[in-house]
Amino acid sequence: MQGITVYCSSSDTIAPVYFDAARDLGAEIARRGLPAITGAGKMGLMAAVTDGALEAGGKAIGVIPRFMVDAGRNHPRLTETIITDTMQARKATLANLAIGVIALPGGVGTLDEVAEMITRRKLGLYQGAVVILNINGYYDGLISWLDQSVAEGFTDKEGAPWMVAASPREAVDIVLGHTLKQ
Repeated sequence: MQGITVYCSSSDTIAPVYFDAARDLGAEIARRGLPAITGAGKMGLMAAVTDGALEAGGKAIGVIPRFMVDAGRNHPRLTETIITDTMQARKATLANLAIGVIALPGGVGTLDEVAEMITRRKLGLYQGAVVILNINGYYDGLISWLDQSVAEGFTDKEGAPWMVAASPREAVDIVLGHTLKQ
């Protein structure tokens, strides 16, 4: 079942504004009748997206490697849990299930995932939207860098390989609007 894949932090030591946005995003995805797909974590923004989707009556799919399940890191209330052998298989599965991806604030793992999806999109290996959800200005530096890479000719933004949203609703609107245009 395809849905909207959300890349985000698994940390619990971040500001409440990010948790609020994550819960709102999960709920917004559910209200649109799609499953929220995450890395299946039981902590941080991953858990908040899952909880938001479930509390809104939707579905939450988690993709997690076996070693993380063995360590007890998986969310216990997911609608469906897909267990992979490796982190690379997890990333591929998250991408393959996505009609669009949204990056909430996160660390280097999130950056790795969103950069891979921008690259896949640029190479024509992925057709969905890649949305950077810039909550509280978190991604201002990344957006500035991406804009500079375009301005200086390092990156061609033809085909809008990434888009920026300021709210969960706008992010889902972008994903669904992009999907309808294809």
